[in-house]
Amino acid sequence: MKLVVDSGSTKTDWGFFSTVYDVKAVKTQGINPCHQSEEEIRTIIRNELLPNTQNIDPAAISEVFYYGAGCATESICTQMAALLKEFIPNAAIAVDSDMLGAARALCGHAEGVACVLGTGSNSCLYNGKEIVDQVPSLGYILGDEGSSAALGRRLIGDCLKRQLPETVSREFMERYSLTKESIIESVYRKPLPNRFIAGFAPFVYEKRAIPEVHKMIIQCFSEFFTRNVINYHKPWLPVHFVGSLAGSFAEELRETADSLGMTIGKIETSPMYGLVDYHATDKA
Repeated sequence: MKLVVDSGSTKTDWGFFSTVYDVKAVKTQGINPCHQSEEEIRTIIRNELLPNTQNIDPAAISEVFYYGAGCATESICTQMAALLKEFIPNAAIAVDSDMLGAARALCGHAEGVACVLGTGSNSCLYNGKEIVDQVPSLGYILGDEGSSAALGRRLIGDCLKRQLPETVSREFMERYSLTKESIIESVYRKPLPNRFIAGFAPFVYEKRAIPEVHKMIIQCFSEFFTRNVINYHKPWLPVHFVGSLAGSFAEELRETADSLGMTIGKIETSPMYGLVDYHATDKA
Protein backbone atom coordinates (compact mmCIF):
# COMPACT_ATOMS: atom_id res chain seq x y z
CA MET A 1 0.00 0.00 0.00
CA LYS A 2 1.08 3.58 -0.73
CA LEU A 3 0.09 6.89 0.82
CA VAL A 4 -0.08 10.21 -1.04
CA VAL A 5 -0.53 13.41 0.98
CA ASP A 6 -1.44 16.84 -0.39
CA SER A 7 -1.15 19.36 2.42
CA GLY A 8 -1.97 23.04 2.38
CA SER A 9 -2.19 25.53 5.20
CA THR A 10 -5.99 25.12 5.34
CA LYS A 11 -6.59 21.40 4.76
CA THR A 12 -4.70 18.17 4.15
CA ASP A 13 -5.84 15.30 1.89
CA TRP A 14 -4.50 11.81 2.66
CA GLY A 15 -4.95 9.11 0.01
CA PHE A 16 -4.24 5.45 0.89
CA PHE A 17 -4.19 3.11 -2.10
CA SER A 18 -2.98 -0.15 -3.59
CA THR A 19 -4.46 0.56 -7.03
CA VAL A 20 -5.93 3.67 -8.65
CA TYR A 21 -9.35 2.03 -8.38
CA ASP A 22 -9.25 1.63 -4.59
CA VAL A 23 -8.40 4.86 -2.76
CA LYS A 24 -9.33 5.63 0.83
CA ALA A 25 -9.38 9.40 1.20
CA VAL A 26 -9.20 11.20 4.55
CA LYS A 27 -9.23 14.95 5.23
CA THR A 28 -7.63 16.71 8.17
CA GLN A 29 -6.84 20.32 8.93
CA GLY A 30 -3.90 21.89 7.17
CA ILE A 31 -0.28 21.19 8.01
CA ASN A 32 2.53 23.68 7.48
CA PRO A 33 5.82 22.99 9.31
CA CYS A 34 6.80 26.64 8.90
CA HIS A 35 3.88 27.74 11.06
CA GLN A 36 3.23 24.73 13.30
CA SER A 37 5.40 22.95 15.83
CA GLU A 38 6.17 19.25 15.54
CA GLU A 39 3.87 18.56 18.48
CA GLU A 40 1.01 20.45 16.82
CA ILE A 41 1.45 18.32 13.71
CA ARG A 42 1.57 15.14 15.79
CA THR A 43 -1.69 16.18 17.45
CA ILE A 44 -3.39 16.61 14.07
CA ILE A 45 -2.26 13.14 12.99
CA ARG A 46 -3.31 11.51 16.28
CA ASN A 47 -6.67 13.25 16.63
CA GLU A 48 -7.84 13.58 13.02
CA LEU A 49 -6.03 11.02 10.85
CA LEU A 50 -5.60 7.92 13.02
CA PRO A 51 -9.24 7.68 14.21
CA ASN A 52 -10.34 7.58 10.54
CA THR A 53 -7.79 4.96 9.46
CA GLN A 54 -8.18 2.30 12.15
CA ASN A 55 -8.67 -0.40 9.51
CA ILE A 56 -5.31 0.43 7.88
CA ASP A 57 -2.16 -1.21 9.26
CA PRO A 58 0.68 1.36 9.21
CA ALA A 59 3.14 -1.50 8.79
CA ALA A 60 1.50 -2.34 5.45
CA ILE A 61 2.35 1.07 3.95
CA SER A 62 5.51 0.73 1.87
CA GLU A 63 5.82 4.26 0.43
CA VAL A 64 4.71 7.73 1.44
CA PHE A 65 4.73 10.69 -0.97
CA TYR A 66 4.09 13.88 0.98
CA TYR A 67 3.61 17.20 -0.85
CA GLY A 68 3.19 20.09 1.52
CA ALA A 69 2.92 23.82 1.99
CA GLY A 70 6.04 25.13 3.68
CA CYS A 71 8.20 22.22 2.49
CA ALA A 72 10.60 24.43 0.57
CA THR A 73 13.96 23.58 2.13
CA GLU A 74 15.87 20.35 2.63
CA SER A 75 15.92 20.76 6.41
CA ILE A 76 12.14 21.19 6.64
CA CYS A 77 11.56 18.22 4.32
CA THR A 78 13.89 16.08 6.46
CA GLN A 79 12.09 17.20 9.62
CA MET A 80 8.69 16.35 8.14
CA ALA A 81 9.86 12.94 6.91
CA ALA A 82 11.19 12.06 10.37
CA LEU A 83 7.89 13.06 11.95
CA LEU A 84 5.88 10.91 9.53
CA LYS A 85 8.26 8.02 10.20
CA GLU A 86 7.05 7.97 13.81
CA PHE A 87 3.62 6.90 12.61
CA ILE A 88 4.57 4.89 9.50
CA PRO A 89 7.83 3.19 10.52
CA ASN A 90 8.29 0.73 7.65
CA ALA A 91 7.71 3.12 4.76
CA ALA A 92 10.13 4.91 2.47
CA ILE A 93 9.11 8.55 2.83
CA ALA A 94 9.60 11.33 0.27
CA VAL A 95 8.68 14.91 1.18
CA ASP A 96 8.45 17.63 -1.48
CA SER A 97 6.80 21.00 -2.08
CA ASP A 98 3.10 21.35 -2.82
CA MET A 99 4.05 22.95 -6.15
CA LEU A 100 5.84 19.78 -7.26
CA GLY A 101 2.78 17.83 -6.18
CA ALA A 102 0.57 20.03 -8.35
CA ALA A 103 2.93 19.61 -11.32
CA ARG A 104 3.02 15.82 -11.05
CA ALA A 105 -0.74 15.64 -10.58
CA LEU A 106 -1.44 17.80 -13.63
CA CYS A 107 1.33 16.82 -16.04
CA GLY A 108 2.04 13.25 -15.00
CA HIS A 109 5.24 12.18 -16.75
CA ALA A 110 4.94 14.77 -19.55
CA GLU A 111 6.47 18.21 -19.89
CA GLY A 112 4.14 21.10 -19.17
CA VAL A 113 3.39 24.29 -17.27
CA ALA A 114 1.58 23.73 -13.97
CA CYS A 115 -0.34 26.48 -12.20
CA VAL A 116 -2.11 26.75 -8.85
CA LEU A 117 -4.96 29.23 -8.39
CA GLY A 118 -6.45 29.45 -4.92
CA THR A 119 -6.15 32.06 -2.19
CA GLY A 120 -2.76 32.78 -3.76
CA SER A 121 -1.23 31.72 -7.07
CA ASN A 122 1.88 29.88 -8.20
CA SER A 123 3.31 28.25 -11.32
CA CYS A 124 6.25 26.27 -12.62
CA LEU A 125 7.81 24.69 -15.69
CA TYR A 126 7.95 20.91 -15.28
CA ASN A 127 9.99 18.40 -17.31
CA GLY A 128 7.98 15.27 -16.54
CA LYS A 129 9.73 14.54 -13.25
CA GLU A 130 10.95 17.74 -11.58
CA ILE A 131 10.44 21.50 -11.59
CA VAL A 132 13.04 23.09 -13.87
CA ASP A 133 11.97 26.75 -13.69
CA GLN A 134 9.71 28.78 -11.45
CA VAL A 135 8.66 32.41 -11.56
CA PRO A 136 8.29 33.46 -7.90
CA SER A 137 4.78 33.96 -6.56
CA LEU A 138 5.77 36.88 -4.26
CA GLY A 139 2.55 36.80 -2.24
CA TYR A 140 -0.56 38.95 -2.33
CA ILE A 141 1.21 42.34 -2.16
CA LEU A 142 3.80 41.85 -4.91
CA GLY A 143 2.25 38.99 -6.87
CA ASP A 144 -0.44 36.29 -6.59
CA GLU A 145 -1.88 37.40 -9.93
CA GLY A 146 -5.09 35.61 -10.90
CA SER A 147 -5.74 34.38 -7.35
CA SER A 148 -8.74 34.84 -5.06
CA ALA A 149 -6.74 37.57 -3.33
CA ALA A 150 -6.14 39.32 -6.66
CA LEU A 151 -9.81 39.14 -7.64
CA GLY A 152 -10.90 40.37 -4.21
CA ARG A 153 -8.39 43.21 -4.24
CA ARG A 154 -9.54 44.30 -7.69
CA LEU A 155 -13.21 44.06 -6.72
CA ILE A 156 -12.71 46.27 -3.67
CA GLY A 157 -10.69 48.82 -5.61
CA ASP A 158 -13.10 48.93 -8.53
CA CYS A 159 -16.08 49.39 -6.21
CA LEU A 160 -14.50 52.24 -4.26
CA LYS A 161 -13.12 53.90 -7.39
CA ARG A 162 -16.52 53.72 -9.16
CA GLN A 163 -15.42 51.39 -11.93
CA LEU A 164 -18.39 49.02 -11.54
CA PRO A 165 -22.13 49.65 -11.94
CA GLU A 166 -23.52 51.41 -8.89
CA THR A 167 -25.99 48.59 -8.25
CA VAL A 168 -23.17 46.05 -8.07
CA SER A 169 -21.05 48.21 -5.78
CA ARG A 170 -23.96 48.94 -3.47
CA GLU A 171 -24.94 45.27 -3.24
CA PHE A 172 -21.34 44.29 -2.48
CA MET A 173 -20.90 46.85 0.29
CA GLU A 174 -24.27 46.07 1.87
CA ARG A 175 -23.97 42.29 1.70
CA TYR A 176 -20.66 42.26 3.57
CA SER A 177 -21.52 45.26 5.79
CA LEU A 178 -18.55 47.19 4.45
CA THR A 179 -17.59 50.83 4.52
CA LYS A 180 -14.50 52.48 3.10
CA GLU A 181 -13.24 52.87 6.67
CA SER A 182 -13.82 49.22 7.61
CA ILE A 183 -12.04 48.07 4.45
CA ILE A 184 -9.02 50.25 5.22
CA GLU A 185 -8.98 48.87 8.76
CA SER A 186 -9.12 45.23 7.60
CA VAL A 187 -6.55 45.63 4.83
CA TYR A 188 -3.96 47.82 6.55
CA ARG A 189 -4.36 47.28 10.29
CA LYS A 190 -5.83 43.85 11.02
CA PRO A 191 -4.01 40.49 10.69
CA LEU A 192 -4.40 38.22 7.64
CA PRO A 193 -5.53 40.85 5.12
CA ASN A 194 -4.96 38.36 2.28
CA ARG A 195 -7.72 36.14 3.65
CA PHE A 196 -9.99 39.14 4.04
CA ILE A 197 -9.69 40.23 0.42
CA ALA A 198 -9.67 36.66 -0.94
CA GLY A 199 -12.99 36.04 0.79
CA PHE A 200 -14.79 38.18 -1.78
CA ALA A 201 -14.00 35.90 -4.75
CA PRO A 202 -17.42 34.17 -4.46
CA PHE A 203 -19.10 37.53 -5.10
CA VAL A 204 -16.99 37.96 -8.24
CA TYR A 205 -18.05 34.48 -9.36
CA GLU A 206 -21.71 35.26 -8.72
CA LYS A 207 -21.54 38.47 -10.79
CA ARG A 208 -19.22 37.17 -13.52
CA ALA A 209 -21.83 37.59 -16.28
CA ILE A 210 -21.98 41.37 -15.76
CA PRO A 211 -19.78 42.88 -18.52
CA GLU A 212 -17.70 45.07 -16.20
CA VAL A 213 -17.06 42.17 -13.81
CA HIS A 214 -16.27 39.82 -16.67
CA LYS A 215 -13.75 42.32 -18.01
CA MET A 216 -12.17 42.56 -14.55
CA ILE A 217 -11.81 38.76 -14.34
CA ILE A 218 -10.20 38.51 -17.77
CA GLN A 219 -7.76 41.30 -16.90
CA CYS A 220 -6.77 39.53 -13.67
CA PHE A 221 -6.15 36.25 -15.48
CA SER A 222 -4.29 38.04 -18.28
CA GLU A 223 -1.92 39.43 -15.65
CA PHE A 224 -1.31 35.90 -14.38
CA PHE A 225 -0.41 34.65 -17.85
CA THR A 226 1.74 37.63 -18.86
CA ARG A 227 3.62 37.96 -15.56
CA ASN A 228 4.11 34.23 -15.00
CA VAL A 229 3.35 31.69 -17.73
CA ILE A 230 4.73 33.63 -20.70
CA ASN A 231 8.10 33.91 -18.95
CA TYR A 232 8.74 30.18 -19.31
CA HIS A 233 9.08 30.80 -23.08
CA LYS A 234 7.41 27.51 -24.00
CA PRO A 235 4.27 28.62 -25.86
CA TRP A 236 3.77 25.17 -27.40
CA LEU A 237 3.34 23.45 -24.03
CA PRO A 238 -0.10 22.92 -22.47
CA VAL A 239 -0.85 25.05 -19.41
CA HIS A 240 -2.57 23.12 -16.62
CA PHE A 241 -4.40 24.48 -13.57
CA VAL A 242 -5.38 23.15 -10.16
CA GLY A 243 -7.20 24.82 -7.29
CA SER A 244 -10.66 25.80 -6.17
CA LEU A 245 -10.55 29.12 -8.02
CA ALA A 246 -9.32 27.50 -11.23
CA GLY A 247 -12.22 25.06 -11.16
CA SER A 248 -14.78 27.81 -10.62
CA PHE A 249 -13.44 30.09 -13.36
CA ALA A 250 -12.48 27.44 -15.93
CA GLU A 251 -14.45 29.14 -18.72
CA GLU A 252 -12.77 32.50 -18.13
CA LEU A 253 -9.33 30.87 -17.95
CA ARG A 254 -9.87 29.24 -21.34
CA GLU A 255 -11.11 32.52 -22.82
CA THR A 256 -8.03 34.36 -21.55
CA ALA A 257 -5.63 31.69 -22.78
CA ASP A 258 -7.25 31.69 -26.23
CA SER A 259 -6.83 35.46 -26.51
CA LEU A 260 -3.11 35.07 -25.75
CA GLY A 261 -2.56 32.12 -28.09
CA MET A 262 -1.99 29.59 -25.30
CA THR A 263 -3.36 26.08 -24.90
CA ILE A 264 -5.12 25.04 -21.70
CA GLY A 265 -4.69 21.42 -20.65
CA LYS A 266 -6.28 20.09 -17.48
CA ILE A 267 -8.23 22.16 -14.98
CA GLU A 268 -8.72 20.34 -11.66
CA THR A 269 -10.01 21.44 -8.28
CA SER A 270 -7.73 19.02 -6.36
CA PRO A 271 -4.40 17.30 -7.16
CA MET A 272 -5.13 14.14 -5.13
CA TYR A 273 -6.28 11.71 -7.81
CA GLY A 274 -3.68 12.95 -10.27
CA LEU A 275 -1.02 12.19 -7.67
CA VAL A 276 -2.46 8.74 -7.02
CA ASP A 277 -2.33 8.04 -10.75
CA TYR A 278 1.25 9.35 -10.97
CA HIS A 279 2.55 7.24 -8.10
CA ALA A 280 0.61 4.13 -9.10
CA THR A 281 2.79 3.78 -12.21
CA ASP A 282 6.17 2.07 -12.37
CA LYS A 283 7.86 5.31 -13.46
CA ALA A 284 7.17 7.12 -10.22
